[in-house]
Amino acid sequence: MSAALTTGFFTGLSLIVAIGAQNAFVLRQGLLRRHRLPVALICSLADAALIGAGVYGFGLAASGIPALLDIARWSGAAFLAAYGALAAHRAWKGESLADDEARPMALLPAVTICLALTFLNPHVYLDTVVLVGTLSTRFPGEEMLFAS
Repeated sequence: MSAALTTGFFTGLSLIVAIGAQNAFVLRQGLLRRHRLPVALICSLADAALIGAGVYGFGLAASGIPALLDIARWSGAAFLAAYGALAAHRAWKGESLADDEARPMALLPAVTICLALTFLNPHVYLDTVVLVGTLSTRFPGEEMLFAS
């Protein structure tokens, strides 16, 4: 097995295993048996597109503009520090999410939430575009293997 395929597989696996907002929504919809196929399909296609954008867009740009990696690294670190501080503040104040499991959700709101959690989440761009794109530059000519 090639190093590009192995590295790409385990990178993708590590990103999927970490439960973020999108994954939590998909799991919740699955457990509630609500709109499982559309939600899973949308997330799968969106993630594939974002990985492709990272490997073939950001990865190539980063290999040509080395300063782009530093900008992305420090911007991502600043975002995660601020996001973590806000989460710590909410936890300190005892805020929690409302429990809406009792209310059924129609397909359109579920799809809208799914798309918002996917494309409006800056963390997804750090993971799939910046991180995956940057790692793919280590395998010139084998980007397709890495991305699969």
